[in-house]
Amino acid sequence: MLQSICHLIASSGLIWVACFLRLGKGCDGSVLISGASAERSAVQNLGLRGFEVVDDAKSQLEATCPGVVSCADVLALAARDAVDLVRLSSRAHTIGQTACVFVRYRLYNFTATGNADPTINEALLGQLQAICPNDDGDFSTRVALDKGSMTKFDASFFKNLRDGNGVLESDQRLWEDDATQVIVGNYAGNIRGLLGLRFAYEFSKAMIKLSSVGVKTGTQGQIRTTCSKFN
Repeated sequence: MLQSICHLIASSGLIWVACFLRLGKGCDGSVLISGASAERSAVQNLGLRGFEVVDDAKSQLEATCPGVVSCADVLALAARDAVDLVRLSSRAHTIGQTACVFVRYRLYNFTATGNADPTINEALLGQLQAICPNDDGDFSTRVALDKGSMTKFDASFFKNLRDGNGVLESDQRLWEDDATQVIVGNYAGNIRGLLGLRFAYEFSKAMIKLSSVGVKTGTQGQIRTTCSKFN
C-alpha cells in the first residue's frame, strides 16, 4: 500500500511539470518523452519519478482502446487518483520529497555568503544538514517537503511555511513575499478542519484549471502509443 502511495505521489508531481512549467504551452505530456536531449533529461527534472505508473496505465489502455486516451489524459488521471489515495489512506509542495541537491545551497552557501538561508527554522536546518551533508552528492538522498506530513494531503504545508519550515526556497518565499503571505496565513490558521476542507476544494479547482491549459485537439497533436516516445 505504501509503495503504491509513493508511486502515485511521484506521478502527481509530473503533472505540475508537464502543465505549469510548460509556460502556457499546454499539458502535452512532453516530460514523459525519454532521450538524452529530452525535457525529461534536463537537470531540473532528474529527480522526477512515477514514469512507470504512467507507462503501465497507458499500455493497459492501449490494449483495450488503442489510440483514444492521450498520455496527457493518463497523467491527469494519475494525479487525481494520487490525491484521492493519499487522502483516503490518511497517510501530496504538501506531499512528496525532493533531492538534497536542490536544497543544499540553502543549507551551506545561500546567495554565496557561506552561510545558511536565514529564513530556515533552526531546528529544521539542523535536521536537513544531518540528512544532506555539504558535498556534491547525487539525486539518491531525499528529504520530505512537508515536515511531519509527507504522505498526507492536507494544509499543514502552509503552517510549516509560516514557521520557517519550508524545504524549498521557492516554497518558503510564499510566506516571505507580501503578495502571497496572506494566502499562506489563511491556510495556516488555527481552525484546521475547516481550512483543510477549503484547501481541498480550492486545490481541486486549481487542478482542473491547470490541466485545461493549452489542450490540443484534432490534428494539433498526436495520441502516442507509448508515452516515452513519439509514434
